[in-house]
Amino acid sequence: MDARDRLRRYLEQRRELGESEFLLDGLPVEDALRMLGARGKLAPRAKGDSPASTRADRESDVPERPVAPDYSYDAPPPERAPSVQAPPEPAPRFAAGTTTDWREALRNAGAAKPGEKASAPSSTPNPSSAQAPAVGESGVTVPAGTAPTLTPPSSNGSTASLPAWLAALGIPPGLASGSLRTSDMAPHVAALPTLDNIAEHVAACTSCALHKSAKHSVPGEGDPRAEVLCVGEAPGAHEDEQGRPFVGEAGQLLTKILGAIQLGRDDVYICNVLKHRPPGNRDPLPDEVVACQPYLLRQIELVQPRVIVALGRFAAQTLLQTTAGIGMLRGKVHEYHGVPLIVTYHPAALLRNEQWKRPTWEDVKLARRILDASRAAIRGTE
Repeated sequence: MDARDRLRRYLEQRRELGESEFLLDGLPVEDALRMLGARGKLAPRAKGDSPASTRADRESDVPERPVAPDYSYDAPPPERAPSVQAPPEPAPRFAAGTTTDWREALRNAGAAKPGEKASAPSSTPNPSSAQAPAVGESGVTVPAGTAPTLTPPSSNGSTASLPAWLAALGIPPGLASGSLRTSDMAPHVAALPTLDNIAEHVAACTSCALHKSAKHSVPGEGDPRAEVLCVGEAPGAHEDEQGRPFVGEAGQLLTKILGAIQLGRDDVYICNVLKHRPPGNRDPLPDEVVACQPYLLRQIELVQPRVIVALGRFAAQTLLQTTAGIGMLRGKVHEYHGVPLIVTYHPAALLRNEQWKRPTWEDVKLARRILDASRAAIRGTE
């Protein structure tokens, strides 16, 4: 591998870990990769798009390649020494003052920096949520950059306190998240009794600007009583066309991944943090996250899964209310309102970096172990 290929691989790894700028006069990673020639792995930037318009955890819009990707997860490849040592995960950067980054919305909502405990949010009522729109009118009306009203976290710290049956698996405990509640953020969404009702509200939602550019809403699909719930970032182009989540190339890979742990798409529930496609697959904005969160939280409340699988950095950070990178969140069992949560790479990341297939395989095996142990614990109480 020549120096050009080594640098390209390094930049791709930095991008997947959340970096947006290369340490060379602030040159964006995407531009550096284009200068090097990314061998068809990057979509050309549309005219007028900014470097941030191509999000790291992309579900769809992966350009065609002459050789079809290997979707096989039945027998993961043997361990191979990587030709390039993956760089250490970059330290999180916390901007002072106001920012347009969606991470700022998480911090406003009480999220903690890695290694710190989350502060209890104020219980002062939020004027923006005092008068919720009537059912059937629009979605959650939240001004841009406004954090939702939260209740104090259910745990005394940021570390998950695992039940005995889960602790017996020997998986390191991660974060505990339980401060976001639908009833506090959007009472009218909390009153929706079914997933179909949520889909109807999402289709009529005008709380953020995404509905103006999206062709279809993508609320989610699957078993309404699924034991496993998968959460991604946002719909891509194929999903926007069909109104269904994970139907592009990354969706095909997700189906293979689920099949490897003896689960079909009909056995799980699949959804995204955002319910409409961001233009150009750019990163979600804070007001978009806040507007869509009540729908996601209500979906989880109604499905009542035994395991949640967060696909990619964005979904993991949104659910766990943290700014920690995916490298710090993987390999642990977190808790979301008492439900075990496993973090893994987004399937789209595997299409660009096959070296992450084995770590993903290890992650989904953890999810399967938790599911089986949960079933056994339920049977033991009957």
